[in-house]
Amino acid sequence: MTALTRWHVGPWTTRGTRPGETPVPGRRRTTDELNFDVVGLARILGRRLSGRDELQVRLWQNELRPTHTRRCGVHTLADPANAQLLHETAQEALAWLAERAPAGYEFVLTDAVELRPLLDLTADVVAVEAVVQLTDVPLPAARLATAHVRPGWYAGDAVCNWSGPHTTSDEAIAAVQAARSELVDQLTAAGHAALAATADRWPAVPVEHA
Repeated sequence: MTALTRWHVGPWTTRGTRPGETPVPGRRRTTDELNFDVVGLARILGRRLSGRDELQVRLWQNELRPTHTRRCGVHTLADPANAQLLHETAQEALAWLAERAPAGYEFVLTDAVELRPLLDLTADVVAVEAVVQLTDVPLPAARLATAHVRPGWYAGDAVCNWSGPHTTSDEAIAAVQAARSELVDQLTAAGHAALAATADRWPAVPVEHA
C-alpha cells in the first residue's frame, strides 16, 4: 500500500461532531468540517479527482477554512444541498479508503476516520493489535510489538517512540520483531496459546519512508 505514507491504529483525522451531538467549538469539527477532513485524507493518501471535483473541493475549503488561523468547530456550509454533496463525496472517499486498508485492519468512520484491527482470528492476516485487544492480562511486550518504524529509524506509535533511534530501518524492524517474539511467550504463559498461535499470520512490521 504505497499510498499509505502514515501508519497507526486509531484516528487519522481530527474528531468531529456527529449528527445529533452537541457542538464543541474549538475542540471538535462541525459535521461539514469532518466530512471535508475525510475527503482531504483520501486526497493526501493518493485519491485523484477530476478537475471539476478538485475545484469543488477548493470551494468547500474556502467556505470551511477561510484562514489558516480559523477556529475549528464553527464553520458550516450555507447551502444544505452543498452540504449534502459534501457528505456524499465524503462517503465516496471513505469507501476508497476502506478498499486500501492494510490486511488485518479496516477504516471506519466514527467521530473520526479510524484504522482498527479486525478481530477475526481465522483470517489469513491477524493484526497484532487484535491479539492484544482480545487478551485480558497485561502484556509488557505489547507496546513495542505493535509498533511501526518511522524515518530516523524509531519504532513506536503515532505519538511516541518506544525504541531507537537505530542506525538502519532493519535494526528498528528487528527490535519490533524481538518484541513480537516476547509477546508470543507472554501470551503462552498467560494461557492464551490460541492467540499466540496466530503469530505466523501477523503482518510484516509497517515501515514509513521519508
